[in-house]
Amino acid sequence: MPTYRLHYFDVRGRGEIIRLLFNAAGQKFEDVRYTKETWPLFKPLTPLGQLPCLEVDGTLYPQSGAIYSYLAREFGLYGKNNMEIFKVDIVMNIINDLMPFIVSVFVEEKDEEKKKILLEKLVNDDAPKYLAQLEHVALQNGGAYFVGNSLTLADLAVFDLTDNLLQFKPDILSTFPLIVNNRKVVESSPALTSYLKTRK
Repeated sequence: MPTYRLHYFDVRGRGEIIRLLFNAAGQKFEDVRYTKETWPLFKPLTPLGQLPCLEVDGTLYPQSGAIYSYLAREFGLYGKNNMEIFKVDIVMNIINDLMPFIVSVFVEEKDEEKKKILLEKLVNDDAPKYLAQLEHVALQNGGAYFVGNSLTLADLAVFDLTDNLLQFKPDILSTFPLIVNNRKVVESSPALTSYLKTRK
């Protein structure tokens, strides 16, 4: 088995799905976290000057989406056949469609008043639109999971997305019962229970 190190900042952000994948698989890894002070020293060593990076046997690889896919495949969390992989990708693409709205609030907009307006729009208009799409996918699958009958990258990614949205609107999932149920399934996964209780 390869030796893994995750290089990311000392926040959840784009690194959290990676941490969830490692923990769901029961795979040991080194969680290397950078501060504002230590990141500039490491940045020149990264392939693209950005994080997260996954280090596999001493080689650094960039791009969060590629890392998600690689680890999910390695750990059997990307579906059991090509059709299930296709369905996992559908979920990931829905989340990716929502991401520009999230980035505009928390990364791009610097004016605090404008940020408040964008956040209101995000939790009341933009996010519910894409959550409805995810709810539909869950309904089509007809079970506790988004794809197939076991945990996949899709479940972990939706869990991470909704974790973030719930911070800003605790009732945002009130009309999405299948997503709520899926969150409970993820939370009760034996491989994840301990990590979810102790994570930063």
